[in-house]
Amino acid sequence: MSAGAAPAVHALWLCLHCHRLPLEVFAQLGGPAVCVAQQRVLSANLQAEEGGIVQGMRLAAALSLLPGLVVFERDVVREQETLHGLACWAGGFSPHVHVAGADELLVEIGGCLRLFGGLRPLCQRMQQEITGQGFDVRMALAPTPRAAQWLARAGQSGVCLDAGRLQEALAPLPVGVLGLSQAGYDTLAALGVSHLEGLFALPRAGLARRFGVELPTWLAQALGEVPDLRAPFVFPETFTQKLELPAKVSLAPMLMFAARRLLASLSGWLAVRASGVSECSLLLLHEDGISPTRLVLAFAEPTRELARMERVLRERLDRCALVADVVWLVLEAKTPVVMPGSTAGLFAQSAAQALGPVVERLRARLGKDAVHGLTVREDHRPEHASAVVAQGTQADLQTGPPRPFWLLSEPRAIAERKEGLYYKGRLRRVAGPERIESGWWCEHAQGAGEDVRRDYYVAVSEAGEWLWIFRDKAGWWLHGVFA
Repeated sequence: MSAGAAPAVHALWLCLHCHRLPLEVFAQLGGPAVCVAQQRVLSANLQAEEGGIVQGMRLAAALSLLPGLVVFERDVVREQETLHGLACWAGGFSPHVHVAGADELLVEIGGCLRLFGGLRPLCQRMQQEITGQGFDVRMALAPTPRAAQWLARAGQSGVCLDAGRLQEALAPLPVGVLGLSQAGYDTLAALGVSHLEGLFALPRAGLARRFGVELPTWLAQALGEVPDLRAPFVFPETFTQKLELPAKVSLAPMLMFAARRLLASLSGWLAVRASGVSECSLLLLHEDGISPTRLVLAFAEPTRELARMERVLRERLDRCALVADVVWLVLEAKTPVVMPGSTAGLFAQSAAQALGPVVERLRARLGKDAVHGLTVREDHRPEHASAVVAQGTQADLQTGPPRPFWLLSEPRAIAERKEGLYYKGRLRRVAGPERIESGWWCEHAQGAGEDVRRDYYVAVSEAGEWLWIFRDKAGWWLHGVFA
């Protein structure tokens, strides 16, 4: 679909028509496949269509053409669950989402174009993300929701940005886009009407007598003559989504494609709530009553960025050994965290790359406790002046003398000569002394009644290192390194 400059009207509706939804509720299908209802083909994927399978064909005839055809029975409940998952994903682009019928989504994007750099980048991003989830959709744009629906149903990527030219854009469409009953189509055929152009030419009063008030109302709504009020999609209060796999999966990395759908829905749901998650869980459900495998996805700080969540999940799956085949996936996010918006720079400065994604990947590879942060705390004892904290935790302000994060396990002797102190070259003292005594980290020293007393200095080496050194009755010693 191509789109030019931003539309002149404020309201702009994007219709996503999932014409293969009955089949695409099954993620990551390989080879030709069809979904059937009452022994007739309801939906076929591209490989099946290339093999000669068409909608409405009897199942027996389809199997005679392609003996290896994968057949699924239609599941209306799962279709609605899948469509609602897509609605959550669409929340990442606009809070105004509507589920239209059994296989369509309407998204009002006119008010959020500037957030995505304009119409073309927004449409390209949506197309890329929905294709990455394995869906085949027809997208159409129009100033009214019904016009966008009809353009998408026509099987073409229609774009009409001018409300004054809606009738011209809709006129060539076949009457099949209306969604009438078979009796209604028979009546239109008897009148010799096969396209909307002929329908627009008929008097509205005559249409109302033959079809009731519904059809004339649809025409008026499509042209923007009367309001088209739609019930908004109600985003769930908590996020728990499940997905049944089309076949058993024995290798964890093969779950990535299907899990991407769940993560995309979570990302959109969080965007609507202006929230993020520091942690979410992917449950891998096995058959035969085997306890599910839980993969915890932990992030350095709250996030709703889809690419970031995918990176962490991929690392976890690459290192996961399944105890049994997986048949279901369940994604849970129980504790969303409100993420307030941030102000952009005046001159669009590019910020430095965040450390968070790097920490997340290291934790996914090495374990949650393998990477942590450090903070300072007020304590005159050097071994207690810093503490391990979760990465991203705000450090306490240091009000006392400077303390290095890196302390040596055992102090190292520093040579004292007539001309000064030497440790890998001559040292230059720049701060101190600071006397520390009693309450020492060597508890046995206190137990023996020994009063430990040291005078600490900050020194700089010839190599530019900032060192923490002290002097006691035994001489000079190196205890820590600043940088």
